[in-house]
This record gives sequence, structure tokens and C-alpha cells, in this order.
Amino acid sequence: MSRSCVWLRASAIGAAAAVLAACGSEPSPSNSPAAQSPSAQTSAVTPPTSAEAGMVIDVTVDKGVATPTNATVQAVAGEPIVLHVTSDAVDSLHVHSVPEHVFDVAAAPDQRFEFTVDIPGRVAVELHDLHVTVVTIEVRP
Repeated sequence: MSRSCVWLRASAIGAAAAVLAACGSEPSPSNSPAAQSPSAQTSAVTPPTSAEAGMVIDVTVDKGVATPTNATVQAVAGEPIVLHVTSDAVDSLHVHSVPEHVFDVAAAPDQRFEFTVDIPGRVAVELHDLHVTVVTIEVRP
């Protein structure tokens, strides 16, 4: 094997190792969405537990503070989305999709609200009494 072929093979192996290392590393705090925007928080999204379970977004309201706030998640049109809510106050969750969905939130733990979004686009989910966007769901086809 010629010297240039050995160098190319070593370069390719090194590049592949660098790509794999980058894919497995944690983002630095300055690159995280929360660091870039003080009001943005990462949402708690649970992976599907079965083929029909879809995505689960955990929402907590505690002493007038909603978690997450201004989060962004990805979803697929037509797949179920579940809002798992624990709240210490009564409120209303409004899903700005077509058709819209409105869910009455009780002051109680472990509430489950399920819906689907059939039209791709950005869908805001808001808590009305707190006047806050909990999450924006980017729905793709």
C-alpha cells in the first residue's frame, strides 16, 4: 500500500472517530437552549411506551410557576400527544391547533390530556390563567 493510501486511511479513521466523539458528547452550557434564552426551559418529554402512546409532555404548575416554559418539541402529524399535568391551581390548557383543544386543569396530580395534531406546523400550548406558553410543538408530516 502506498504512503498516500495509508495517510488517507488514517485520516478517514481519525475523522470518523472525531464525528463519533462529537455525537456522544454533551453540549457545553453556553450552547444549551436555556443558556441562550433565560426564559426557555427544556421540556420533560417521555419517549413512547407503546406504538400508540405517542409523546408525553410533563407539565407542572407549582406556586404560580409553570414548568416547562417556552419549550420546543418535535412531533409527527397524526401521532398522539399526551400532556401529563400536575398542578396546585385550576387553569386551562389551550392547544392552538386545527381543530383547537382546550383542557380544564384541576388542582390535582397526574392529569392526562391526549390529542393529535393532523396539520403540520407550529402549535403553541398555553396555560391561560398564568398567561404562559408551556411548549411549542413543531409538527412535521
